Amino acid sequence: MGQSGRKWSLASSGSASSQKYFVHVLLLSSKAGRFMALAGVRVIELAGLAPAPFCGMILADFGAKVIRVDRTKVAMAMDTQARGKRSVAINLKSPEGVAVLKRLCIQSDVVLEPFRKGVMEKLGLGPEELLRENPRLIYARLTGYGQSGAYAKAAGHDINYLAMSGLLSMLGRSHEKPYAPLNLVADFAGGGLTCALGVVLALLERTRSGRGQVIDTSMVEGAAYVGSFVWKSRSIGMWNNSRGENMLDSGAPFYDTYQTSDGKYMAVGAIEPQFYNQLIHGLGLDAANLPPQMSFSDWPELRQIFTKQFATKTQEEWGCVFDGTDACVTPVLSMDEVISHPHNQERASFHRDAQGEVTPSPAPVLSRTPADPCLARDPLIGEHTRPVLEEFGFKLAEVDQLLSAGIIECNTAKARL
Repeated sequence: MGQSGRKWSLASSGSASSQKYFVHVLLLSSKAGRFMALAGVRVIELAGLAPAPFCGMILADFGAKVIRVDRTKVAMAMDTQARGKRSVAINLKSPEGVAVLKRLCIQSDVVLEPFRKGVMEKLGLGPEELLRENPRLIYARLTGYGQSGAYAKAAGHDINYLAMSGLLSMLGRSHEKPYAPLNLVADFAGGGLTCALGVVLALLERTRSGRGQVIDTSMVEGAAYVGSFVWKSRSIGMWNNSRGENMLDSGAPFYDTYQTSDGKYMAVGAIEPQFYNQLIHGLGLDAANLPPQMSFSDWPELRQIFTKQFATKTQEEWGCVFDGTDACVTPVLSMDEVISHPHNQERASFHRDAQGEVTPSPAPVLSRTPADPCLARDPLIGEHTRPVLEEFGFKLAEVDQLLSAGIIECNTAKARL
């Protein structure tokens, strides 16, 4: 880690506990033989659903020390993206609990909060209050509609944000209603991933200015930004036809999926003429007997021909035909199959976690400071409350008092091996 990395945590708080923590991180990283890109960065993540936990997981994967703040008296966490994180349980309905959280926040580099506008301000933990005490703090706010505007306090989910971004109107098959592709575009691409980018950008800028800032991540705007290609390519005729009738929205027969004889599927993306020619050859068809590739009116006929051909072989057989070619034809792998595919195996693109479940490895791959695909199980709620508070300078008697008063919960006794 360079000098800029050292400044991140040392200057966030001049306290002895903060400096002791940072030295501890450096020692651990040295023993591992390398530094991860975000080593030494402290993140306080207020527990939420989907987008914010994903943002926190990204930061943790690349070395940040992410502490998830859970509510007390909760049976189980809803965070399925908790690898590499620690958990503290604090009763934020009490002034004492709010005071504990504030002490954690002002000694950290990043605060990540997923609540509707005004919630943190009501607790006295808004960005104005926290940045006054720690001017280097990065305060990341991740919401559906952002911190301003008529919908700022409105409830919503991925499908609503995607709808407001304009992109949902473009998604779906011809003559069918708009179709949301899982909750990926707004929640995760436009939300969690975009927020993580904002955090990293703010950390980088802080090395020059020495100052933190507020990140206002709107999932509507993030989704729209992810879809910039769609917006920008309208001027060149990419989307002149109705939904589901354009080249890249399942309208073209050479950019679609086809069922094989064993009920599985192959994905076809043979857009360029040289790739399309290899597709035709692999399918055992004669181009002279087919309509021109770009004849829009003949696309339905071409789709019928391709559908019939793909149904003659199994997915494995088609894989043998097209592997090693540039036909842009690949198997549609299930989530259980991806880990055993030779390409994915060679790159370790997936791994099994502590529960034995297949999970994607962190991406992108950095050559000198790669992410750590943490294999440890997800934390229990409040599992790390005591060690985290002690790390942040709370005395043993103080922690015991908070525990007996029900301000915090410590569930280390429940920890599984």
